[in-house]
Amino acid sequence: MDEPSPRGGGCAGEPPRIRRLEESVVNRIAAGEVIQRPSSAVKELIENSLDAGASSVSVAVKDGGLKLIQVSDDGHGIRFEDLAILCERHTTSKLSAYEDLQTIKSMGFRGEALASMTYVGHVTVTTITEGQLHGYRVSYRDGVMENEPKPCAAVKGTQVMVENLFYNMVARKKTLQNSNDDYPKIVDFISRFAVHHINVTFSCRKHGANRADVHSASTSSRLDAIRSVYGASVVRDLIEIKVSDEDAADSIFKMDGYISNANYVAKKITMILFINDRLVDCTALKRAIEFVYSATLPQASKPFIYMSIHLPSEHVDVNIHPTKKEVSLLNQERIIETIRNAIEEKLMNSNTTRIFQTQALNLSGIAQANPQKDKVSEASMGSGTKSQKIPVSQMVRTDPRNPSGRLHTYWHGQSSNLEKKFDLVSVRNVVRSRRNQKDAGDLSSRHELLVEIDSSFHPGLLDIVKNCTYVGLADEAFALIQHNTRLYLVNVVNISKELMYQQALCRFGNFNAIQLSEPAPLQELLVMALKDDELMSDEKDDEKLEIAEVNTEILKENAEMINEYFSIHIDQDGKLTRLPVVLDQYTPDMDRLPEFVLALGNDVTWDDEKECFRTVAAAVGNFYALHPPILPNPSGNGIHLYKKNRDSTADEHAENDLISDENDVDQELLAEAEVAWAQREWTIQHVLFPSMRLFLKPPKSMATDGTFVQVASLEKLYKIFERC
Repeated sequence: MDEPSPRGGGCAGEPPRIRRLEESVVNRIAAGEVIQRPSSAVKELIENSLDAGASSVSVAVKDGGLKLIQVSDDGHGIRFEDLAILCERHTTSKLSAYEDLQTIKSMGFRGEALASMTYVGHVTVTTITEGQLHGYRVSYRDGVMENEPKPCAAVKGTQVMVENLFYNMVARKKTLQNSNDDYPKIVDFISRFAVHHINVTFSCRKHGANRADVHSASTSSRLDAIRSVYGASVVRDLIEIKVSDEDAADSIFKMDGYISNANYVAKKITMILFINDRLVDCTALKRAIEFVYSATLPQASKPFIYMSIHLPSEHVDVNIHPTKKEVSLLNQERIIETIRNAIEEKLMNSNTTRIFQTQALNLSGIAQANPQKDKVSEASMGSGTKSQKIPVSQMVRTDPRNPSGRLHTYWHGQSSNLEKKFDLVSVRNVVRSRRNQKDAGDLSSRHELLVEIDSSFHPGLLDIVKNCTYVGLADEAFALIQHNTRLYLVNVVNISKELMYQQALCRFGNFNAIQLSEPAPLQELLVMALKDDELMSDEKDDEKLEIAEVNTEILKENAEMINEYFSIHIDQDGKLTRLPVVLDQYTPDMDRLPEFVLALGNDVTWDDEKECFRTVAAAVGNFYALHPPILPNPSGNGIHLYKKNRDSTADEHAENDLISDENDVDQELLAEAEVAWAQREWTIQHVLFPSMRLFLKPPKSMATDGTFVQVASLEKLYKIFERC
């Protein structure tokens, strides 16, 4: 045969000659397709061991597999008479006719793996079959034996050793040497086999190392296998899934496995897929599953998936990839859709709660949060020792008793003296239920009102109230609370009003009393309230006085009843002397006393017992509610309201005023306002919310009237900001 002309040479239009490639070239090209990297050789050898019925497979690797790959198993071994053709291409014991591919169940069938390794490396096989007195060792090069098999001592099974991989493929060897070590890929392959073949013991170690990087013992539990390979932290977040589609007219398949729930956190997807016990990849299925998880996991977090799919062998084409990495399935789209729907349903049913790992409560952190103790400790330390700052991790609220995690810790303002005076635990012990029944508690009308409260509460809000954690004040009207993984804004005025109303009925006839330092004339209080009432602003003073006198007489006539049931004492002279204690450790804002007296005289239905009790309790609830103080909040721009001699022009630009001179501010009034607002904040945190957890039964109306507003959900926030 004439030599072909170089491309572009010879006569114009004359095609080059076609010739047969040398067999050695063909074999080396094929070897490069089957053994793409060291991990490919390991996978082929492990599959051969499993086909041989091994119950134990051990792998040793040196230099990422380039210098040495050694795979030992305890399978049935290789016959002596078969050693001569063991590494020739297309020699196999697993099929004899093409039709056998339709029912093939073994992992190997082409007879190319060992042959390919001999073309790119030095292969030595040591094997012994059952009943033989000794084994045989033989080396192979380019598909043939280098010498006759030599008798040797051997343990049951087969050991294949591949040395100097890619010694004759310079470009590929340099590429692999310059890349990351291939050993992690080998560990990954063996880990996947160990999870699926739970009746086989696997081990993998670097050559010369005493400790194996993978070691899985034979077990009867899939979860135990996953635990031994991937760790207990993975198993903790797995849920079992099973899918079957038995339609004789179309397709029959069964799938079982484990998938991670919404609490699992990983930066890389782990998908272990076996189809008819063959480790394969399926890009379409992988993308479908990732799409389902994208709705529940943050963007940077990926799931853990183990699936074993069983199909009739005639529905699987295994002969589409040189390394058997992929297979073709009959009705693949339908199978993927069925599995996707099953995973989606499973995740929706398991995503009711989220678990976030938190640090253990560090009691020393609470002590460190006390600035007075910090000063003492700093003074006792030597000048050469730096004071330790509180770590950021300790500023995260991990326990509701730890004040270092609350919102106001991050505000660098002056700390309230009230924090030093009272201890949270002692206050919570004081705030308790006092429901000693008296004869007054037997009134049917009062009982009916309590039944209304019990029958109209909202179960969801009740769970929030009972199990919430106080975070801090958001503004003058709203506080922030956390329940599970959600953050809520709560209207402090509304919940305190409802709490006081319910407590007024619960403590009915059994109140402790607040004794006023000086009796307060009802008529004067009523006149003050009428002057402040916008609806009465056009009325003359004589008319206001007349209304005050009428209401005073009404209250005096009913003084005995409201004193007995509500501990509101009015003496014969028409003076208010005592008020009820609705919540322990709490005194209402006396600036609102005139408004309260007017509500008692004007809004109470005195001629109907049930309505009387309801309206009196409502008036008490409104009076005792934690309204914002009368004095404006001095924080921020509000300080301009305490500026002396403010004129109209200054008022128009008040928000932009910067007060640089302390003498320009009414310091006495400012101090009074600061105390009032600090007192309110302390009361909300240490009295209102502990009492709310104990006593409040939120009505259904609070779910729609803006009292509780969800402002954040970690499930949604983590999708945006990702999990750190």
